[in-house]
Amino acid sequence: MFKRLSLLFVGLAMTAACSARPADDASTATYTDGTQYVAIAAPQRLDPKNGKVEVVEVFSYGCIHCAHYEPKVEQLQKELPKGVVFHAIPAAFNDAWLPYAQAYYAAKKLNALPATHAALFKAIHEEHYPLRTLDELADWYAQHGVDKAKFLAAANSAETRDRILADTKLIQAWGIDGTPTIVVDGKYRSAQIKDFDELNGVSKFLVDKELKGGK
Repeated sequence: MFKRLSLLFVGLAMTAACSARPADDASTATYTDGTQYVAIAAPQRLDPKNGKVEVVEVFSYGCIHCAHYEPKVEQLQKELPKGVVFHAIPAAFNDAWLPYAQAYYAAKKLNALPATHAALFKAIHEEHYPLRTLDELADWYAQHGVDKAKFLAAANSAETRDRILADTKLIQAWGIDGTPTIVVDGKYRSAQIKDFDELNGVSKFLVDKELKGGK
């Protein structure tokens, strides 16, 4: 059932392509539409009912660039103006990344994200644990205090399936084909970014633009 979701990504890049490299020196370049970011043709927010400016990170635990970006996105969250909301959604670009999306939502439902989010990146990309299947991930979460049976039930639930399906459609609507990507208010997404400092800079620039009414 879950594997069929990956078919929705026909036309998207089926690789862990990334829109940024690991951080270099901070950029002083001017941020322009069509270069560092692009305006989304048909704007669509993740949470249309919340009137606050929203920042969304599209990521995957399977993406090494997302692992490198994690400390920077944590910094970004701390630097966002008061009242701006931050969300993260996991991309399931292929069957290999689907278990990671399921794991994210299972951990979120079980209130395990604060203790496991950054740790899972480290386990996969620095410690090289064999965490590719949902069962392997369930064992890893169990080592971090998460009930394995509850984790698997949440990961395989209709609620998680529907959430990933909705994410898939939204990611397609935003025109995203690589991670990490930042989307601001469903109107703008990061594009040609030279490093993660610039990605944060563009994100804050777009937030400020939205706070000023799009000017």
